[in-house]
Amino acid sequence: MSGRLSGRIAIVTGAGSRGPGLGNGKAAAILFAREGARVLCVDQVKERAEESAGLIRAEGGEAMAHAADVTRAAECAAMVRTAVEQWGGLDILHNNVGIESRKDLLDTSEEEWDRVIGVDLKSMFLATQAAVPAMVHRGGGAVVCVSSIAALRGYGRTAYATAKAGVIGFVRSVAVQLGPKGIRVNAIAPGPVWTPMVEDLGPDARARRRRASPLATEGTGWDVGWGAVYLASDEARWVTGQTLVIDAGLTLTTPEGSLGATR
Repeated sequence: MSGRLSGRIAIVTGAGSRGPGLGNGKAAAILFAREGARVLCVDQVKERAEESAGLIRAEGGEAMAHAADVTRAAECAAMVRTAVEQWGGLDILHNNVGIESRKDLLDTSEEEWDRVIGVDLKSMFLATQAAVPAMVHRGGGAVVCVSSIAALRGYGRTAYATAKAGVIGFVRSVAVQLGPKGIRVNAIAPGPVWTPMVEDLGPDARARRRRASPLATEGTGWDVGWGAVYLASDEARWVTGQTLVIDAGLTLTTPEGSLGATR
């Protein structure tokens, strides 16, 4: 690789995959390490984080696993503290944690609404808030938050789409606040990439999702991960408050309500 992140210290939340295969967080963590970063792989389930960190170490990279519930401020603070104590600072935060909800307005309970907003949106607020002092101490940094094209189109799945739209609003607000501190904040809006999160949709849905976009090809965690590498690197030094859409052109077409979750 080219060493685009050489010498950087990165935290990737949601760095583990829920099952066999490659999620967006795992792909980003591996690519960050291949590009020279030292990576703290964070997941609520320690074994998932350990798997990703182990893959990085097997390739000769440097990584640690850390368990944290990033909907809790104290655990976000501990996550950042671990990176600082291990490697001396923090340069990159990749906010990738997310869960889905496939329910429409009238089927969404209050409990499900609170759960999805808490994981998909509140976690980004708390993790970023915890990371800023360490980044300021290093003279700046980059925050990348994973949204979804569900934030940009008229999908159902009310809680999920709302949380992902909130991520974009959060990124724009915080980018303005943190720009003077040398911290860039951007979002990625993936289309329907195939990851362990949506494996249960089955082969028919997988084929429909693949055919729906102008490119008619299937996206993977690698596609989202490469977007994160760009936004975290100096190549994007003049980019902040933006949303990078990675969707094979799907947002250019008529929405398909049958596509399923978009992570």
